[in-house]
Amino acid sequence: MKQSNPIRRSLTTLSVLAMVLLTAPLRGAVKSEVWGNAPEGPVKLFTLTSPQLRVQVMEYGARLVSVEAPDRSGHKADVVLGYSSLADYISQKGYFGATVGRYANRIAKGKFSLDGKTYQIPINNNGNALHGGPQNFSSKLWRGEAVGDNAVALTLHSADGEMGFPGAMTVHVRYTLSGDRLRIDYSATTDKATVVNLTNHSYFNLAGEGSGDVLAQKVRLNADRFTPVDATLIPTGELRSVAGTPLDFRTLTAIGAHIDDSYEQMRLGGGYDHNYVVNGRAGTLREAAYVVDPASGRTLTVLTTEPGVQLYSSNGLKSAVKGYGGTVYGNHGAFCLETQHYPDSPNHPDFPSTVLRPGKQFSSSTVFVFGVEKSK
Repeated sequence: MKQSNPIRRSLTTLSVLAMVLLTAPLRGAVKSEVWGNAPEGPVKLFTLTSPQLRVQVMEYGARLVSVEAPDRSGHKADVVLGYSSLADYISQKGYFGATVGRYANRIAKGKFSLDGKTYQIPINNNGNALHGGPQNFSSKLWRGEAVGDNAVALTLHSADGEMGFPGAMTVHVRYTLSGDRLRIDYSATTDKATVVNLTNHSYFNLAGEGSGDVLAQKVRLNADRFTPVDATLIPTGELRSVAGTPLDFRTLTAIGAHIDDSYEQMRLGGGYDHNYVVNGRAGTLREAAYVVDPASGRTLTVLTTEPGVQLYSSNGLKSAVKGYGGTVYGNHGAFCLETQHYPDSPNHPDFPSTVLRPGKQFSSSTVFVFGVEKSK
């Protein structure tokens, strides 16, 4: 059995519990502490609590560090992958729980044109730019503060020309915990025309992080179409029906049911690494995905205002990444549901636009709802 995360041990003393009960018995309370130091300065860790969940968020990468959720027996486990120390988050340079951008997902060859000018983003993934280049928002020190009713607001200023993107941009991410719901609200403004695509890159395992692969966990996606990709995982521009393919999750289907099928798209991704076109009108909060772990009963419903969601079956954990307490995360040890605009949208005029101009505001919302199915 893995050792308890030292972050949690430091934040679950009787004195902290008493403080929570005394100061905010109904609304919860946000606690913060300095967890460690990044090259840019000290990094704060925030803890949000509700009767159902316990959530931790930190300033480095505006990351979701942990989500403790109950199973059908009431036993709580952390259902997101992560590291035990800030030093590991900095040195490993992975995306566990991170806010990624300025452009989440891929831009072909790191190149796009806007208003007649071509911009080059440093490539960092198979000849393409992934998540905004090698020094993207996940490796930045955001500044956070507790705000409102059980919420944390984090802010980042991204300079004009950073990672090749035009425009000085100010980005805000707000995590709000309410009962069984964790809401993430994003907003951004710029002083020059640019492109923006933001998402949270949490790796979920509803059986509990470090408990093995997620191939038996079942997914339902509110999506009739997906964007097929080429050999470098860049969309071809087609919006293809999922019908008759291993990418059809319109009814609850185990992640592992078709992950090894010979279908070309599965071979190109080494599993699932595909953007789905979420049904319904973009800009409205609607269900994108529902996941259940039959063994524990834990469920996750994902709501979003974004036009797409990327299902990723953690095909890149083949290197046996070590997480909390030295726990080894193996291949397919988690799934990601990255709410987003479509990959490479700046190079596909027919895709929903990701252009942000001065005087306008980018905004989007995603809600993670954690629940329990009582019977198997």
